[in-house]
Amino acid sequence: MPGPRTKLSILQIASEAQPFAKTGGLADVLGGLPPALARLGCDVTVAVPKYRGVITDGRESERFPVTLGGYTSDVGFIEAPLADGARALLIDCPDLYDRDGIYGVGMVDFPDNARRFAMLVRAALEWVGRRVRPSVVHAHDWQAGLAPVYLRTLYADHPVIGGTPSVFTIHNLAYQGLFEPIWLPRLDLGWELLAIDRLEFWHRISFLKGGINYADAITTVSPRYAEEIQTPQLGFGFDGIIRGRARDLVGILNGIDDVEWDPAGDRYLTTTYTGNDLSGKAAAKAALLQRYGLPADSGALKRPVVGMVSRMVDQKGFDLIAAASPDLVRLDATFVVLGTGESRYEELWTHLAEAHRDRIGVRIGFDEGLAHLIEAGADIFLMPSRFEPCGLNQMYSLRYGTVPVVRAVGGLADTVVDYKPGRRMATGFVFADYTPAAMLEALRRALRLYSEPTKWRALQRAGMRKDYSWDRSAAEYVKIYRRVVRSARTRGS
Repeated sequence: MPGPRTKLSILQIASEAQPFAKTGGLADVLGGLPPALARLGCDVTVAVPKYRGVITDGRESERFPVTLGGYTSDVGFIEAPLADGARALLIDCPDLYDRDGIYGVGMVDFPDNARRFAMLVRAALEWVGRRVRPSVVHAHDWQAGLAPVYLRTLYADHPVIGGTPSVFTIHNLAYQGLFEPIWLPRLDLGWELLAIDRLEFWHRISFLKGGINYADAITTVSPRYAEEIQTPQLGFGFDGIIRGRARDLVGILNGIDDVEWDPAGDRYLTTTYTGNDLSGKAAAKAALLQRYGLPADSGALKRPVVGMVSRMVDQKGFDLIAAASPDLVRLDATFVVLGTGESRYEELWTHLAEAHRDRIGVRIGFDEGLAHLIEAGADIFLMPSRFEPCGLNQMYSLRYGTVPVVRAVGGLADTVVDYKPGRRMATGFVFADYTPAAMLEALRRALRLYSEPTKWRALQRAGMRKDYSWDRSAAEYVKIYRRVVRSARTRGS
């Protein structure tokens, strides 16, 4: 068992990670955290499925059969280097992962997702079980929720990984991994786990609940969100479960990749810039307007641009935007939007863009380069989320001198300080009530300050000075790892 000063070996398990697969912020976390941990001296491996279309220069280090219930597959294990000495372990099981989507097609999940993500965990544990015991297994979200469960049950007496402590991170409590109980024997889990203090949740099993109940420590992605998920309002039925583990719960704010997201060296920008010289931001604004086919003359460049890069769903506040759309189009601002989501919201923005071709631009889909250009070229970034465990775009915006307008929830509240005259620490505009009127008032406050260039530049620079790098966050995770290692050593003595 590693001592307090021994190098930590961390096996992370997740359903997606940059640069291999991404649907949201989880992939960004698993792209940024492992290299930051490696820079702190940890040995880090990130296990993710090898989905269709994943291209890697890694090599298959091993291949062997993995059995899960009555299902057996010959699984390949591809090791690929990540930045700063971290590594990825791609689980190659074509029957389960070589499909058109990651979780499903359209809005319909694959019916065997229980098997698909249980196999991810089993394969990762079988792989590490043939090597050297890791210090900690760190599982992310419901897709890896069975890792703490298996470590305490199926692998409890394993000669290599038996007794290995686990950390479970909740990235979004709204996604709970719910399946019918008949899956228990198919996943090599006993019927005794269909209990209220184990996996049972309203007569079904929940991978998320398993992770929460069986992990040695639980983290979530911002301090505010750690508080919110213990309330009925934002607990999604899990608030009582989480309150029962409150002593083991820590909120650690996600970081951002401050190399990938750096206006001074962004490869997607033709003209880079810094807080001391913002002239490149004006060039990015012109390029952004041109990219969307919007007017880019002197008058248009003087008008503030409001940007959004988001999933178009209720969680992200799109119901507020829909209700406020008649007022939004009357504001003296240009809007540029990038994202996908519910068809009603895609259609809303498409129709608005058609009706206001000189003021509104929309792209349905995702484009990494365009996302960077929006962060650089917009003056204001709008995030009116109903709930937001952490959020990354508001931190990108701060770094790019793009003033965020956000709702006071989760990580948005932890990272953006509301502007008030004379408040020196302010970095953006914040509203509390989840109403169209509150959102519009915050946006109007931002537009009013934009008309005062000296104050606006001071606000931009205050945000650009903030440090939300992964190095800071990784140091907090190391503290958690060392704590669970000490606790495991005490149990074993």
